[in-house]
Amino acid sequence: MADTALATPPETKMDPGRTMSAAAAATCNQIVDPAVYANQPVLDAAFARLRAEDPLAWCEPEHFRPFWAVTKHADIMEISRQNQLFTNGEREMLSYRQAEEGVYAQFGQPHLLKTLVQLDDPLHFKLRHLTQEWFMPQNVKKREDGVRAIAKQFVDRMEDLGGECDFQRDIALHYPLRVIMQILGVPESDEPMMLKLTQEIFGAQDEDLNRNKKSLEDRDVEGGLASIQATLAEFFMYFTAITADRRANPRDDVSTVIANGMVDGEPIGQLEAMSYYIITAAAGHDTTSASTGGGVLAMLQDPAQLNKMIDDPKGMARTAVDEAIRWTTPVKHFMRTAHADYDLRGKTVKEGESLLLCYPSGNRDEDVFEDPFKFRVDRSPNKLISFGHGGHMCLGMHLARLEMQIIYEELFSRIKSIELAGDPTFIKANFVGGPKSIPVRYKF
Repeated sequence: MADTALATPPETKMDPGRTMSAAAAATCNQIVDPAVYANQPVLDAAFARLRAEDPLAWCEPEHFRPFWAVTKHADIMEISRQNQLFTNGEREMLSYRQAEEGVYAQFGQPHLLKTLVQLDDPLHFKLRHLTQEWFMPQNVKKREDGVRAIAKQFVDRMEDLGGECDFQRDIALHYPLRVIMQILGVPESDEPMMLKLTQEIFGAQDEDLNRNKKSLEDRDVEGGLASIQATLAEFFMYFTAITADRRANPRDDVSTVIANGMVDGEPIGQLEAMSYYIITAAAGHDTTSASTGGGVLAMLQDPAQLNKMIDDPKGMARTAVDEAIRWTTPVKHFMRTAHADYDLRGKTVKEGESLLLCYPSGNRDEDVFEDPFKFRVDRSPNKLISFGHGGHMCLGMHLARLEMQIIYEELFSRIKSIELAGDPTFIKANFVGGPKSIPVRYKF
């Protein structure tokens, strides 16, 4: 049991006179609600109201510790670039207060994992540096032929399915998974297990994806935390075996780099290593799957954009990829904690207060994007903020862009027509999410 001093998360320091604005009071509960993220028009309206009326809004939603909602693109950028002043280690994502208290009570720290997301410098930089070469543009480019071969396999699969499939479940979920599992050195036969565990982590708020198949209304917070821990335990068992193998039999893969990683002359810790595997295995495909499917869905909902893509897949793919990533914004937020008082938009963020970086809002900011609620395959420039900014910018962004560009080129250069064959559905998740189902019919 943790020391009493660490048994509960630190209370958010705040001015006792601080109150929510009218705009924030009406919307703070919406922007933390997983179900709202499965309803894009409602989410867009909530963020648009905050951007217009209270772009730096103090929020005190039910069941959560308070935070500032940062909804403007420029403010998200300003906070993200100052990694010493605004840190991740105390609170990297929205969690129920009760869940946070449960983690503290068991472990005496705020997180179940120590991934790059939860860490700050200097350890963050040192761990990031271990695998960074694998994901640099010049090395990602070397994988293009291999990625294209995988993309062709999945377009072939789509053709073999006979003119109708669920694009998200049958294609978009599995294609980036195959790519990242090859980079990790995970055998193809283990991919279904990796997908299941990933969905249990990122889909923990969705009754179709979480481990116990329970809705938030039917599931208590303690039970949800226990389910996450059970999923992490399976990940740990799997990658502990991978570590032993890669130390005995090194290969040319990222798992070998992690298994044999050294920081300051010492092997990285067990928790850091397991966390590294998990963030690579899970985030390395789930977010790309969401953007891949989300972009295709947006085109299906706007025939003019779809026709542009089919008419010139090679010419449109690069800009269409960035637009899909902007449009879908798979990572909905990260959080930061202020280490000193900071003035922003005429308000003072106090030392110890939390800030919610609202990426979907930044990606719809009317001051940055012309016609932001319109999907344009040829949007340029595109100052999307989906990958974050500053020292925590997404390590795998170049790989994600390459994967999406190639699958779009391969699909739209071969397909003759494609349309929705039913209503799409979306994952209920306020952290990482995207389409859950995209039924389509098509002709090759």
